[in-house]
Amino acid sequence: MAKTFAPRKSKRERKTINLSEKLGKDLFKKADDKLLKGARLVEVALKDVFVKEQVRTKFNDNSIKELAANIKSNGLIQPLVVHRDGTKFTLICGERRFRAMTSIEMEKAPCFVLEGKTEQELMAIQFSENSAREALHYIDKGDGIYNYQKATKASERKITQALGISKSEVHRSLMIARMPKKIKEAAKIYDIEKYVLLEWDALDRGKLKTEVQKKILSGELTKRSHLRNILKNGPVVNAGRKSAAKRPKKKPVLPPGLTANAFLKAMKSKTKDLDLDADTLKAIKALVKETSEVLDN
Repeated sequence: MAKTFAPRKSKRERKTINLSEKLGKDLFKKADDKLLKGARLVEVALKDVFVKEQVRTKFNDNSIKELAANIKSNGLIQPLVVHRDGTKFTLICGERRFRAMTSIEMEKAPCFVLEGKTEQELMAIQFSENSAREALHYIDKGDGIYNYQKATKASERKITQALGISKSEVHRSLMIARMPKKIKEAAKIYDIEKYVLLEWDALDRGKLKTEVQKKILSGELTKRSHLRNILKNGPVVNAGRKSAAKRPKKKPVLPPGLTANAFLKAMKSKTKDLDLDADTLKAIKALVKETSEVLDN
């Protein structure tokens, strides 16, 4: 039996499907289903919710004001996620929503309540949720991964499996997390590209690294291309690796007043006076020859 096909439509009549948006929503729903497995939806008083230090530390005030206005008009679309321990509720996901609601003095909010989760599980949930909902600053991401590693004693490979990010990203994030606090603060204040920090960290200690650090802290240096211009006359460095600038080889230093030829003659003369076996004598002659070649270069 011949197949039948729908009649062709003109371009004007065709419906455009945003595949990326649809795919994103499907993936997000699957992530939420996994995240909230076993959770109960309960209305909780906001005054009873304890907000500990979160993965995200940088918040856009204008974004929170817009979110607050939207919640005031339409209600809270996405509930908060909290963990219950006795009568205590700890906020796990949704600090932006929590801040927005408290700013308009809401008293209660629907919450997905999790129970019986370990600290490590909660950290992984928190990290994944923050990464998915709004672009997480790479400094916060690095600190989150580092805190997870400290809490779990996990290797980079195990962190990759637990958080679902590449091993190279885990490695770079941990490097950034271990950088000085003032460097990380400057990166967030001035929106400095992360590779600026990685390449600064790869520089050998010295005047150049100090000068680059000053520009980072003052906000003068924010782009990787700017850093490349500064380094164009110096050694090329790879992010994540310490630079190995080639240094001129030092020639052997002779005792004061002793020339190279005089040194060689003394060596040869001394060798003749010694009562040595054939193999040792051969080795010394070879050493004298190599010394001569070095001094001639």
